[in-house]
Amino acid sequence: MNIVFLGIDLAKNVFQLCGLNQAGKPVYTKRTGRKELLQTLANIPACLIGIEASTGAFYWQREFEKLGHKVKVISPQYVKPFVRGQKNDGNDAQAIAVALMQPT
Repeated sequence: MNIVFLGIDLAKNVFQLCGLNQAGKPVYTKRTGRKELLQTLANIPACLIGIEASTGAFYWQREFEKLGHKVKVISPQYVKPFVRGQKNDGNDAQAIAVALMQPT
Protein backbone atom coordinates (compact mmCIF):
# COMPACT_ATOMS: atom_id res chain seq x y z
CA MET A 1 0.00 0.00 0.00
CA ASN A 2 1.76 3.12 -1.26
CA ILE A 3 -0.58 5.98 -0.37
CA VAL A 4 0.68 9.38 -1.49
CA PHE A 5 -2.60 11.35 -1.44
CA LEU A 6 -5.42 10.66 1.02
CA GLY A 7 -8.80 12.35 0.66
CA ILE A 8 -11.07 12.32 3.69
CA ASP A 9 -14.76 13.18 3.52
CA LEU A 10 -15.47 14.60 6.97
CA ALA A 11 -18.88 14.05 8.52
CA LYS A 12 -20.48 13.97 11.94
CA ASN A 13 -20.08 10.26 12.71
CA VAL A 14 -18.75 8.35 9.68
CA PHE A 15 -15.69 9.30 7.63
CA GLN A 16 -14.81 8.03 4.16
CA LEU A 17 -11.13 7.72 3.19
CA CYS A 18 -9.70 7.30 -0.30
CA GLY A 19 -5.96 6.87 -0.87
CA LEU A 20 -4.27 7.34 -4.23
CA ASN A 21 -0.79 6.35 -5.35
CA GLN A 22 1.58 8.69 -7.23
CA ALA A 23 -0.13 7.81 -10.53
CA GLY A 24 -3.56 8.76 -9.15
CA LYS A 25 -4.91 5.20 -8.94
CA PRO A 26 -7.06 4.32 -5.91
CA VAL A 27 -5.10 1.97 -3.65
CA TYR A 28 -7.01 2.37 -0.37
CA THR A 29 -10.62 2.95 0.62
CA LYS A 30 -12.08 2.76 4.08
CA ARG A 31 -15.17 3.87 5.91
CA THR A 32 -14.52 4.53 9.59
CA GLY A 33 -16.22 5.98 12.62
CA ARG A 34 -15.21 9.05 14.59
CA LYS A 35 -13.66 6.98 17.39
CA GLU A 36 -11.53 4.89 15.02
CA LEU A 37 -10.37 7.65 12.65
CA LEU A 38 -7.19 8.69 14.46
CA GLN A 39 -6.16 5.08 15.08
CA THR A 40 -6.72 4.30 11.39
CA LEU A 41 -4.53 7.24 10.34
CA ALA A 42 -1.85 6.30 12.87
CA ASN A 43 -1.48 3.01 10.98
CA ILE A 44 -1.01 4.72 7.60
CA PRO A 45 2.49 5.97 6.67
CA ALA A 46 2.83 9.76 6.49
CA CYS A 47 1.17 11.16 3.39
CA LEU A 48 -0.57 14.29 2.10
CA ILE A 49 -4.13 14.44 3.42
CA GLY A 50 -6.85 16.62 1.93
CA ILE A 51 -10.04 17.67 3.70
CA GLU A 52 -12.76 20.08 2.63
CA ALA A 53 -13.00 23.37 4.49
CA SER A 54 -15.90 23.13 6.92
CA THR A 55 -16.73 23.54 10.57
CA GLY A 56 -14.20 21.45 12.46
CA ALA A 57 -11.77 21.07 9.54
CA PHE A 58 -8.97 22.90 11.35
CA TYR A 59 -9.43 20.74 14.45
CA TRP A 60 -8.93 17.64 12.30
CA GLN A 61 -5.99 19.27 10.54
CA ARG A 62 -4.17 19.70 13.86
CA GLU A 63 -4.97 16.11 14.93
CA PHE A 64 -3.74 14.64 11.63
CA GLU A 65 -0.55 16.72 11.75
CA LYS A 66 0.18 15.37 15.25
CA LEU A 67 0.31 11.93 13.60
CA GLY A 68 2.97 13.11 11.13
CA HIS A 69 0.78 13.74 8.09
CA LYS A 70 0.84 16.90 6.00
CA VAL A 71 -2.68 18.33 5.64
CA LYS A 72 -4.27 20.69 3.12
CA VAL A 73 -7.69 22.20 3.75
CA ILE A 74 -9.39 22.65 0.37
CA SER A 75 -12.33 24.88 -0.49
CA PRO A 76 -15.32 22.82 -1.72
CA GLN A 77 -15.44 24.85 -4.94
CA TYR A 78 -12.07 23.36 -5.94
CA VAL A 79 -13.20 19.80 -5.19
CA LYS A 80 -16.53 19.84 -7.04
CA PRO A 81 -15.07 19.59 -10.59
CA PHE A 82 -13.42 16.27 -9.69
CA VAL A 83 -16.54 14.47 -8.39
CA ARG A 84 -17.37 11.55 -10.70
CA GLY A 85 -20.85 10.09 -10.79
CA GLN A 86 -23.43 10.68 -8.10
CA LYS A 87 -22.50 12.65 -5.03
CA ASN A 88 -21.77 10.28 -2.14
CA ASP A 89 -19.13 9.96 0.56
CA GLY A 90 -16.89 7.63 -1.45
CA ASN A 91 -16.91 9.80 -4.56
CA ASP A 92 -16.36 12.91 -2.45
CA ALA A 93 -13.31 11.39 -0.73
CA GLN A 94 -11.85 10.39 -4.10
CA ALA A 95 -12.52 13.86 -5.53
CA ILE A 96 -10.69 15.44 -2.58
CA ALA A 97 -7.71 13.14 -3.17
CA VAL A 98 -7.67 13.99 -6.90
CA ALA A 99 -7.88 17.72 -6.09
CA LEU A 100 -4.76 17.29 -3.93
CA MET A 101 -2.83 16.09 -6.97
CA GLN A 102 -3.46 19.29 -8.91
CA PRO A 103 -0.75 21.96 -9.07
CA THR A 104 -1.44 24.93 -6.83
